[in-house]
Amino acid sequence: MLVEERRAKILNILENKGFTSLQDLVDLVEASESTIRRDLEHLDGIGQIRRTRGGAAYAGDSLWAFEDRRSHSTREKGQIAKAAAELIEPGETVLLDGGTTTLEVARELIGKPLQVVTNSLPVANLLVNQPNIELVMIGGYLYPKTGVALGPLSVAALSDIRARRLVISVGGITEKGLFNSNALLVATEQKMIEAADEVIVVSDSSKFGHSALAHLCPLDVVDRMVVDSGIADEWRGLLRNSGIDLTIVDAA
Repeated sequence: MLVEERRAKILNILENKGFTSLQDLVDLVEASESTIRRDLEHLDGIGQIRRTRGGAAYAGDSLWAFEDRRSHSTREKGQIAKAAAELIEPGETVLLDGGTTTLEVARELIGKPLQVVTNSLPVANLLVNQPNIELVMIGGYLYPKTGVALGPLSVAALSDIRARRLVISVGGITEKGLFNSNALLVATEQKMIEAADEVIVVSDSSKFGHSALAHLCPLDVVDRMVVDSGIADEWRGLLRNSGIDLTIVDAA
């Protein structure tokens, strides 16, 4: 296998999986450990991946850059965030993931006495100086495009946490459930779901009917969705038939 062909294969594996151990790359690419190490050093040097302890993580564009995603469906996200924040009672412990809509939810929570647990650096930066909010930051591999902590360290930290509610955003929603654009992100979010008594999904209507790279969970795991009024009637019925409480906001 040519050098560039081998490196392209490594990139493809990492893009699909999010994170892969060194030994798994050796097995999948069928090259020696020393060869894979040299390839990872090269790919890290050009910014395509990030070396981590025991392997590597993808650092390309399988997730949109955070600022690009913030500008998508801005009005809808603002109205959805307000409605979601109203569901959260003072004194609760709330988990917030690293989506752009959940960042808007965090903005709406300012002034409310809460304990907020997050793996999102943008959320943490927003709330760190708020006197009414006790902030807990989940650590791990910090994804460079979004400032979200992912991976085994994040999963391990979440094992010791319980929260009243999780507010989470997704990359796609189909009849099979929720999807997101990075396998490493999904592994962390699955642990967040386990840690929460109630799962609230915040999503604009453009996400419905579309999947993404990695399956997060089936629909019946979700307790509530907060969406804009652009959601189609068939989706309203399907979600309610799945036992999901639906909050629909007018983003006009």
